[in-house]
Amino acid sequence: MGLLTISGSPHVHGDMSVKKIMYGVVYAMIPAILVSVYFFGLDALRVILISVAACLFFEWFIQKYIIKGPITIDDGSAVVAGVLLAFNVPANLPVWIILIGAFVTIGIAKMSFGGLGKNPFNPALVGRIFLLISFPVQMTTWPIPKPLFQRGLTDAITGPTPLGFVKEGLKTGKTVPELMEQVPSYMQELVGDTGGSLGEISAIALVLGALYMLYRRIITWEIPVSYLLSVFVFTGILWLIDPTIYINPLFHLIAGGLMLGVFYMATDMVSSPMSSKGQLVFGVGCGLITVIIRIWGAYPEGVAFAILIMNAFAPLINRVFKPKRFGEVVKN
Repeated sequence: MGLLTISGSPHVHGDMSVKKIMYGVVYAMIPAILVSVYFFGLDALRVILISVAACLFFEWFIQKYIIKGPITIDDGSAVVAGVLLAFNVPANLPVWIILIGAFVTIGIAKMSFGGLGKNPFNPALVGRIFLLISFPVQMTTWPIPKPLFQRGLTDAITGPTPLGFVKEGLKTGKTVPELMEQVPSYMQELVGDTGGSLGEISAIALVLGALYMLYRRIITWEIPVSYLLSVFVFTGILWLIDPTIYINPLFHLIAGGLMLGVFYMATDMVSSPMSSKGQLVFGVGCGLITVIIRIWGAYPEGVAFAILIMNAFAPLINRVFKPKRFGEVVKN
């Protein structure tokens, strides 16, 4: 008589593994990495490499000397966290701040909850928000992008992001049409010729990576579609009410970190709801909070805060939209 091994659910067979999924996300981020290096030069590569190396080191150190459990840095999750953290910071961020962000991302937001699969919040976003609150000057000093072939050794010019520029301009009494004449064009926003975190500047590069993840079924459509559609609808209503003080919805979609957050962080399978209906609710909630912060909040960007807030609601959403158990009796 052979031994019967019983394992926990889900009992689903497939060719996907944690390692394949994580490195699939890394492959999807390659277009955005290339664009960031093109516009920000070696500074972008410096930030990415330091962030990834630091995340790998902190996860290895904690697993080996504190948790004293199996070493899992080869599963790719620390690499993904490191790249996403780098994508959420300026290209000129000092090394010591990057190291602090990596420690918070891995040590506090991930490993303190038990590691991969147990963290309730997206680790890279926790790292970003911690750095933004702790080092607001360094985290909001944005280098002006410049093509690699035009870049010199002394380029260190900084400027505001388009969202920040419009938000500050509205406080001085200017109208949106006046301010829109001075911000990068839609084409510049799409290709990445604009200020911002090094991984959020090119909407086209981020969408290309997202299409790859959708094709590989690493992510599903529910959260991205509901998130983008809710931002478009909410900002569109306000824009129709008064276009002189509210930016048009298309600008909201391609400016700032929306595309990065929508496709690469809100879709995190660990910290987002499990059911399709729950994911739709999650996406709408992210969109609504993003719009509220962008328009009426203290910060010009609201994506990171919105996703983290909805991460906290994910267990409740899972409870509300819990699927029926197999064999459950339905009461009339």
